[in-house]
Parts: sequence; structure tokens; C-alpha cells
Amino acid sequence: MTFVTQPLTVAVLGPGGTGGLLAALLSRSGHRVICLAGEATAGTLRRTGITVRSPQFGDFTAAVDADTELREPVDACLITVKHTALGAALTRVPPAVLGDALAVPLLNGVEHPAALRARYHPDRVAPAVIRVESTRTAPGVIEHGSPFTEIDLAGDAVPRARLEALAAHLTACGTTARVAGDETAALWAKMAFLAPFALLTTRYGVPLGVARTRHRQELEALVAETAAVSRACGAPADPDLALARYDAFPPAAKSSMQRDAEAGRPLELDAIGGALLRAAERHGVPVPMTARLVRELRGSAH
Repeated sequence: MTFVTQPLTVAVLGPGGTGGLLAALLSRSGHRVICLAGEATAGTLRRTGITVRSPQFGDFTAAVDADTELREPVDACLITVKHTALGAALTRVPPAVLGDALAVPLLNGVEHPAALRARYHPDRVAPAVIRVESTRTAPGVIEHGSPFTEIDLAGDAVPRARLEALAAHLTACGTTARVAGDETAALWAKMAFLAPFALLTTRYGVPLGVARTRHRQELEALVAETAAVSRACGAPADPDLALARYDAFPPAAKSSMQRDAEAGRPLELDAIGGALLRAAERHGVPVPMTARLVRELRGSAH
């Protein structure tokens, strides 16, 4: 049983915008952090640590351990790679080494928990949702822009005490972390917000402020469609609340998918748009606007 007084050993697979921020916060709070990355990035992190620039947490540098593969027991492994890199990245975390530790994916989409449960102990996979705007500008350099860092931990089969302990540690290091009651609801709440935001801003190459005004009808249609799919999957959804959240967001906000498109990186289109279409098809929910935008984005990606 882990108590909040005891420091953890936490592996972070993919120390980018999200993983790098959490690694630095945990290290600053006295936990041992092992970042798992490629040889060059691991070497940089061992030498320089992780530097965070943040209006919420201040500017600081935290030392971390780094390796190309997990070679020792840990309490938890935060999986913070992009969905497009998940398959290759998981080779850095051998199941026999991870053992009884929590595997905590903070990924976009709703299909990754099943893949992780096929590889690791199913009752130790604890899918999490994070709300944050954080970008890696160089190896070991993190720009954190949002005035909040909120984490919902889930995992219907995971021992509740393990989730509560991890949430307490994450809250103690500065985030707002809680244990969500229902895994499906937690994942779909993120998906229902993210999918319209990502698809619309990326399709038109505009920030949210422009998307929610110039393309309002499309946004409303996307929100209605994702809410319908979410409800069909057993997760409550409120389209009016979603629209109110978009309207309250800073107008310059960009989705991570849009940032990937601008940087020429692979898009998480299948994990977000593709997964939404597959769920819609399974439940017989018509999603013409989503289908159109996904089709157009797939066309422009080639």
C-alpha cells in the first residue's frame, strides 16, 4: 500500500509536452522519475534535466533519470506519447519489468486501453484524461501555457486505493488530480470535447476563436454528433455545455492535432476521428459532418 508520505518511482514514457511537465513536477516534489525516450533525448535529459516555463508553476529545472527502456520496478508508468507512436514506444516498457505497476495512459481517443490491457496486467491499466496546454519546444524544455493542469484517473478494475494514492501524489505536486467514477464516461468526456475542436481547427487551419464563429454551424453539428455517439457508448454528454466551454476558451487556442499539422508531424486523426466513426458505425449513429471532415483531412494528409 502506497502512502502519500512515501516518494514514488515513476516512469514517464514519452517526455514531451505532457509527460515532460508531469515528470518535472513529480521530480520537484521529491519523487524519483525515469524518463523513457530515444538515446539522444535520454542523454540530454540525464545531463540537463527538464526545464519548465509556466505561469501556473513558475520557471524551474528538475533533475530526472532517463533511459531507452524500463529496466527496474516502478510504482507507475505514465504513458504520454502520441497515439501515432504508441506501438513503437511500448517496446520500451517490457511487460515483465512493469509487472504489478500501474500503467497510466494519458492519450487522446478511446481505443488504447484495450490494446494496453492485452499487453499488461488488465487490472493495472488506469486510463487517465489530462486537460492542459503544454508543449515541448526542445528536448527537456517545456512551455506550459494553460492556467490549469487537471487529471482524471480511471480504471474500473484497478484497485481504488492505488488510484487514490496516485491522485494524491499528483495533486501534491501541483496538478488537480481526482479519481473518476466511470472509465467510459471519463474517456468520452474528453473525446466529445476534443474531436470537434481538433477536427475543425485542423481542417481549416484556424484557432478556436475563428472556428467557433466563422464555422459555427459545423461546430454545432460536430458537437451534436459526438454527443450522440458518446451517449450511445454509455457516457453522458451535454452539447450545450460543450459549446459553452468552447466559447469560454481563449480565442487563440489551437488543438494539438492542429499543431501537429502545422509542424508536419503525423496526425492523431485515426485515434480521434477514426475512433469516433467506428463507434458511430457500431451503434448506428449517423455522423455526416464528422465523416466529411475526417475524409477531407485524410485526403489532405497524403
